[in-house]
Amino acid sequence: MLVLEEYTSAGLIFDQLQFMKKICLFFILFLLCNLTLLSQETGEDDLGAWSMLFTTNRVSDKLSIHGEVQYRTYEVGSNFNQLLLRTGLNYHISDKAMATFGYGFISTDGTFEEPPGEENTSEHRIYQQFVLRNNVGKFKFSHRYRLEQRFIDSPTTGNDTQHRARYFLRVTYPLNDTWFLTAYDEVFINLQEPIFGQNRLFGAIGYNFSKNLSAQFGYLKNHFTGRNFDRLQVGIWLKTDFRKKTEDTRP
Repeated sequence: MLVLEEYTSAGLIFDQLQFMKKICLFFILFLLCNLTLLSQETGEDDLGAWSMLFTTNRVSDKLSIHGEVQYRTYEVGSNFNQLLLRTGLNYHISDKAMATFGYGFISTDGTFEEPPGEENTSEHRIYQQFVLRNNVGKFKFSHRYRLEQRFIDSPTTGNDTQHRARYFLRVTYPLNDTWFLTAYDEVFINLQEPIFGQNRLFGAIGYNFSKNLSAQFGYLKNHFTGRNFDRLQVGIWLKTDFRKKTEDTRP
């Protein structure tokens, strides 16, 4: 009987040790998983930057050519995120309305970390947009409605075609003839799952060097589902006019 009790006690101790071993193994795996997630930096805690150039080149009373370059980094001055090149043909319906058909090329590094041999995602994008402008007192409003057809070539997921709608609302308030304040919000809606793409909220101070040249410096909050990024923006807007000037032949 004594032998049986000792055998039973030893069995219980063995079972307890096995249970403790499983608990320890579970916690080790849990810690390893969390360390792995923590090591996969997304760049959310870093302040990035967007450097931008926009041009509008008038070629006739009704037509102009849009040109655009944007260089985006995960950190200010380093860690490449995206290069965006975009052009388009603008049709000026009136001083308050304009329609555009255009094309863009986008090269994107989708990860904050830079592993060896990493390849960027490339995208060819066709877009159509309509812009309306109006004033309320000294406030100037701009509404932009855009549709995009996106042809994406990813080194990890292959080729994909996606469609997207965007609505952009900007308000500008002139402080005087040269300085102004501006803010905008833009929402991105995917025309496939998931429906919500992103939202951009921006505020800046701007300076008019002339009627054809201006600059803006501001801050952007870029919200994705479960992620938020803070970005400084520096932008230059340039207008050129290639229309032939009619000579005054009056005596």
